[in-house]
Formats: sequence, structure tokens, C-alpha cells
Amino acid sequence: MDENELRNEVVPKEKKKKGKHDKPKPWDDDPNIDHWKVEKFDPSWNEGGMLEVSSFSTLFPQYREKYLQEAWPLVKSSLKDFGISAELNLVEGSMTVSTTRKTKDPYIIVKARDLIRLLSRSVPAPQAIKILDDEMQCDIIKISGMVRNKERFVKRRQHLVGPNSSTLKALEILSGCYILVQGNTVSVMGSFKGLKQVRRIVEECMLNKMHPVYNIKVLMMKKELEKDPALAEENWDRFLPKFNKKNVKKKKANSKQKKPYTPFPPPQQPSKVDIQLETGEYFMTEKKKSAKKWQERQEKQAEKTAENKRKREEAFIPPKEHAKPVDNSEDANNNVSEMAKSLKKKAKKFEKRKSEENINAETYIMGSSEQPSKKKSKQHRS
Repeated sequence: MDENELRNEVVPKEKKKKGKHDKPKPWDDDPNIDHWKVEKFDPSWNEGGMLEVSSFSTLFPQYREKYLQEAWPLVKSSLKDFGISAELNLVEGSMTVSTTRKTKDPYIIVKARDLIRLLSRSVPAPQAIKILDDEMQCDIIKISGMVRNKERFVKRRQHLVGPNSSTLKALEILSGCYILVQGNTVSVMGSFKGLKQVRRIVEECMLNKMHPVYNIKVLMMKKELEKDPALAEENWDRFLPKFNKKNVKKKKANSKQKKPYTPFPPPQQPSKVDIQLETGEYFMTEKKKSAKKWQERQEKQAEKTAENKRKREEAFIPPKEHAKPVDNSEDANNNVSEMAKSLKKKAKKFEKRKSEENINAETYIMGSSEQPSKKKSKQHRS
């Protein structure tokens, strides 16, 4: 090979790492070390304390003022143990936390900031104080900007809570987190893994991607799969259910028919003056115009009064009675003829009986009174 070819040949360069400290460490692959474990702070690590004062403040809504005033001594005493000073300003409606000379843990001020944020979002004070533990984390999810329509926002937020807060309780049990839905935010307290799961479920619910009930089913199946050590290093996608949306609204095709194109513009509409010229009103005097308007008003009034009168009289008009349909069938005719024959027979029997009996009224009455006495005498004899 020539020297020129060797010069032109591209030599692959080794990729340099960004930092000199990015080299692999011997304890990175050590199975005995838990890299996710948060060690408890020891005050001996920082005996000198904090050099600068750090402070955080947050506003709270007016309806929380009374509760915070009652619970503030508890919050203040719990923060005092960590060397944090707390101040409640009811005039401005704010809470402030700041470090002091007694503060040893540099990260405790961030925990104190999370505490006042949770208190402002209606989390009860005994629950919010738990955030000061090293293993407890929090996340405040803002859901107000995810949905524009207010009615739709309220409906989806209710899906997250569920009937009698059943959906929320199920999420709390499965994720191991404390969840509070309040106004435009969702406050979550728990481990990092649980916070990640809850945030994904809340966002999917508010964006209408998946109902929380389906996510609960997936979490339940994952919890069962975790118990099997054989499936620890396998992909679980084949075991998990896949839900497809069925209520997708399709856009309707425009049914409007396009008008045929014409290069000529539409005819000009007649103006008010043109209409007056056609009717002859343009040449009338003001007196005649006012008389004509009055006449039109009187006619409209007369029509209206006649219509109102008709409506009032409708209540007094009796409804039309529907005449019973005449049954001209053969069965009906036969029944009528049979009834007539039976009536004639009864009338003849009555006439015969009357002619045969010819009994006087007085004797008939006397005879009728004597009959029961005879019956009684017969009974006595027997």
C-alpha cells in the first residue's frame, strides 16, 4: 500500500467517556449490596451543621386555615426533632420551613418542603408527617391540564375514586401507597416503585387511555407472578391481559352535497328601498305609513285574541263519544232471535198462570200468613 493510501485510511477512534469517574467500580456487580436501600442518616456524618440557611414556603387555600391552625403544634414539634423551624402565616396564607444551626441532615429541608406541600393539598397532618422518614417519598400529580371540558374532567376523576372509594382503596393496597384525590391534584405517598405505578394509572385514566379497573387487574396478576421464582427473569407480557378500546367514536362523513360550480355570482338581493318601491309604500306620506302600520297591528291583535279565545273555549268542548260498533254478524242475529223467543215463552207462561189462579188479594195475603204456622205445627208434631 502507498503512503498516501495509509494517510487517507480512516482509523476508528475509541469512544471517550464523558467523565473520568465513569469507570466501572468493583462494587457495581456485587450481589450482596442493595443499591436501592436508603441508609438512615447519622448526625455524626455532619457534626458542623449547615453553613447557610435554606428555606421553602408554600401557599394554602382558605378552607385549610382552621385545620392547619389546630394541627400546627404537632407539625412544629415533629420538625423540631430534626432541627427545622416552621412558621404559619395566616395573614398571607403561607407556610414556611427553614434550617437552623441544629440541623444536621442536609436533605431534611427537602422533606420538610414536601410536608408543607402535602398539608396544603388536604393530606391529614399525622399522615403527612410520615414523609419525614427516609423510606417514604411523595408525588403530587397535577390533573387539571389533562382535560379541557369540566364535566368530562369530573367524570374521569370519579372513575379514579370509584363507588364508595373502592377503586382508590384497591390501588392503595396493590401499590402500597397512600393516595388522596383533592381538587385538581392527586397526592401520593409511598415507595419510588409505587409512585411510578400510581402516576401512570392516574395519567392513563385522565387521558382516557385505560380505565383504572383494568390497571388494577394487571397489578393483581403481576403480584401473583412475583410469587413464582421461576418467572423472575422472564417476560410477563404473555401472561398479562391486553385490553382494546371498543367505544372509539368514528368521525361521520360529511353528507353535505356540494353545489355545482357556476362562474356567475348569485343574484343581488333587493334592498329595503326596492321593496318599498314595489309595494308603493315609498310614495306614501308619513301619516299614511303610520295608519297602515296601525292597521296591520290591529289585524295581528285581532288574530291573536281570536286564537286565545279558541284555546280558552277548547276546555269547555266535550270530547266526542265513539259510537259502539253494530255487530252485524250471524251469531249476533241468532242471539237476538233466541232472546226474543225466550221472552215470548215467559210472557205466555205468566198469562196462563194468572188465568188459572184468579185469587183474590185478601185471601192470598191471609193464605200466605197461615202457611208458616202450618209448617211450625208440623215440626212440633214430629
